[in-house]
Order: sequence, then C-alpha cells, then structure tokens
Amino acid sequence: QVQLVESGGGLVQAGGSLRLSCAASRRTFSSYAMGWFRQAPGKERRFVAAVSWNGRTTYYADSVKGRLTISRDIAKNTVSLQMNNLKAEDTAVYYCAADRNQMKIVGPDYWGQGTQVTVSS
Repeated sequence: QVQLVESGGGLVQAGGSLRLSCAASRRTFSSYAMGWFRQAPGKERRFVAAVSWNGRTTYYADSVKGRLTISRDIAKNTVSLQMNNLKAEDTAVYYCAADRNQMKIVGPDYWGQGTQVTVSS
C-alpha cells in the first residue's frame, strides 16, 4: 500500500518556525515530483510548494516565497518543508502530495493524511 506520512505540525507563535516532513513508503516516489498543499478552515486546498524528482527544481506559491523552503532527501525518500517567519494566515492543515510527473505537481496522484499547523498572533 502506498503511503505518504506527514509529521512536524504544531502550534507556534507568529514569527516562529516549523519543519514539516513527509516520508514515502515506496522507493517508486524517488521518480515522482513531491509537494505540499494546505487547506485553511472553510477554504479550498491550495498549492504551497513542490520539488522535482531530483531535487533540483522548486516551485512556490507567491504567498510563501522567501519564508518557506522545500527540499527532498532522495536516499531517505523524504520531502521537507522548512517554514520560517510564520504568519497567522499560514494556519492550515498541510498535506504532502506526490505526482507521477517528474518535474512538477500537475495533479497529485497520492496524498498524505495531513498535519495541522497553527500560528498564533
């Protein structure tokens, strides 16, 4: 069974930092683009960041550029999201995603269960 398991969410004050991690259960994901989406209460799920299969190309939503950094460890089959200078509007459930497209997230084929990030102002 294919699984993406997120960890690292929690409660943090505005201006603080968190690091999210996503572990993939299959080596197959080493050839997938990986990324993060988030969904705030009452809102649609939205793209946050993505990284190509080899870790060399990254993509970010304009709202997080300069504050969030996505990376992947190919050997460990994990993808991480370092979140700095967090704002109240970053509060959401964050979902890890995997796409068979090697270079970018076009339409995720797999989703994690989500991890809550709450930023207090």
